[in-house]
Amino acid sequence: METMKIDDFSRYTFLSGLKHSPDGKHACFVAHQINMETNCYRSNLWLLEIATERYFQLTAFDSEKSFIWLDNENILFPDIRDSQDQKAKDGGESFTQYYKINIHGGEAAKVLRIPRQVNSLKVLNENTYLFVSDYDAKQRDLAALTDEEKSEELNTRKEEQDYEVIEEIPFWANGDGFTSRKRQRLYLYHVQSGKVEPVTDEHTAVEAFNLNQTKTKAVIVANRFTDKMSLANDILIYDVTTNEINQLCEPARIRHDSAHFLADDVIIYTGSNMKSYGINENALFFIRNLASPASHCITPTLDTSVTNSVGSDCRYGSSDIEQVDQDYLYFVSTEGDNSFINRISRSGKIEKLTTGNGSVDAISISSGNILYVGMKVNKLQEIFKHENSVEQQATNMNEWIQTERQVASPEQISVETEAGVSIDGWVIKPINFDAAKKYPAILAIHGGPKTVYGAAFFHDMQYWASEGYVIFFCNPRGSDGKGNAFADIRGKYGTIDYDDIMKFTNAVMKKYSFIDPKRVGVTGGSYGGYMTNWIICHTDRFKAAVSERSISNWISKFCTTDIGYYFVEDQIAATPWNNQEKLWQHSPLNYADQVKTPTLFLHSEEDYRCWLAEGLQMFTALKFHGVESRLCLFKGENHDLSRSGKPKHRLRRLKEITEWFNKYLK
Repeated sequence: METMKIDDFSRYTFLSGLKHSPDGKHACFVAHQINMETNCYRSNLWLLEIATERYFQLTAFDSEKSFIWLDNENILFPDIRDSQDQKAKDGGESFTQYYKINIHGGEAAKVLRIPRQVNSLKVLNENTYLFVSDYDAKQRDLAALTDEEKSEELNTRKEEQDYEVIEEIPFWANGDGFTSRKRQRLYLYHVQSGKVEPVTDEHTAVEAFNLNQTKTKAVIVANRFTDKMSLANDILIYDVTTNEINQLCEPARIRHDSAHFLADDVIIYTGSNMKSYGINENALFFIRNLASPASHCITPTLDTSVTNSVGSDCRYGSSDIEQVDQDYLYFVSTEGDNSFINRISRSGKIEKLTTGNGSVDAISISSGNILYVGMKVNKLQEIFKHENSVEQQATNMNEWIQTERQVASPEQISVETEAGVSIDGWVIKPINFDAAKKYPAILAIHGGPKTVYGAAFFHDMQYWASEGYVIFFCNPRGSDGKGNAFADIRGKYGTIDYDDIMKFTNAVMKKYSFIDPKRVGVTGGSYGGYMTNWIICHTDRFKAAVSERSISNWISKFCTTDIGYYFVEDQIAATPWNNQEKLWQHSPLNYADQVKTPTLFLHSEEDYRCWLAEGLQMFTALKFHGVESRLCLFKGENHDLSRSGKPKHRLRRLKEITEWFNKYLK
């Protein structure tokens, strides 16, 4: 078999959006593949016959990123490309064109044209739909205007393209651009009249919504604000029959993550008051009967992350990881370095339903039968069936990687970094490993910090192993999977996490004597970029570094990034006005005059999470002090370049990193 190629990721199939048909006999999912010639992702719907495990492509427009089941045989999906092309012809008026296709064959037919950009759609009945759409308070709603007024408004919009007025924070969001006075708003669409009717007001940002079984009510997770968005948000109940919205709970400083109906009048939701561990505090589960005056917590002692935070650079598209089925809420948890499917009852009893190493990226449940998209050790995404406690792989869409390429296996090790503190890590040996040789090595640091490395497939790491590198990585304090106390590094960035990483590095060097200690590099992105910057400021042991989408100055991050004004205050435990010295104390830029390590900086021009200014400051500081450095800026990309950036940009990124390490470590 051949070794991994730098562009092999262009052959991967990324899976998302998995959903059972109403009768549970079929499942539809989205398969995303890369087209290097057009420098884009092709997304199409596929169908899985569950009993036979036969699967096949259903659509071929290359832009079908979402869908809903209308019944057991018909699927409704938007053609984003068609809508965008028509929008350009119409002079900027947004709409979304929906198609219907039968799973047994035939052409897709246009059936629905909603005069807005639709981001999430649910069917109330054949004549009424509930959906979320972008809303801009600075613009007039075209659907409510006469033809003359519409023409005037479109002309005004063309003129205003040269200006951006900011009145709120956050004023931009990664992947969404400027967001001041813009919201995700909930609407009703009436098919017969063609009328679009707003449900929520212009100050309310809808984060998620779900219907009860009879489709008479919707539960909405929303954040209503002016001037400054709060971390606390609300749960609203929308009565479809009366068109009334009421707040579920009394106003409180609670961060709600999700909400579902367990029954027509029973809500189960997750939330955290952030009092003990700040914004990264693990959520608890709550139950509320709409006839009762208050909610109650059904998991008061739970200390588990109720999401999937296992990292990988081999995912694309959005998926559900929570679903109600037969009076249970099914959800995904991250425990240790793996994620699992669980279910919780009204009483708060939690049952873990899956086992083994890997990542759960999407779930769908039908009458207790489970389908999920997962990544097992050394494997890319596939769909798995889990029925009656028996699990089997149902697809082989990425099996070629096992038969055509040499894949390196991570070896897990644990290191005690101080009394009572043990961190998990891994070492990947080079392909065609020879114990008699000495090898260069790369230390990789994950983002977050509240995420985890595990055994999930990383293209970057597999490629570096094929290039003759040892790769080692770990989950220091601050990572997910081991409870709130382990993840809590508020006010301690660059201290206990740095100690954990350095002690892990020492342990790896001692145990794996085939690593040449004079040829070791370090890299990371986001929080990993911050730690890379911090490391090169505090030690010269690494001979080269690559810092991606990094943080260098907590003061500038506070005032310029989409999450800065609340993330920095919470995680560094200071603001520029109450403790500027502490922000500077934890800023790598403060120590940049001590750097000796040649460093490559990679940054995206539209990364508003760790804005371009962070990379520029560190790059300038190193150049000023005579340290060899280079900055590669990717135009039109954001914080997610390594995972969902344009394919050619992803290729260039990996080439830049590898060539930098080759220059200094080989």
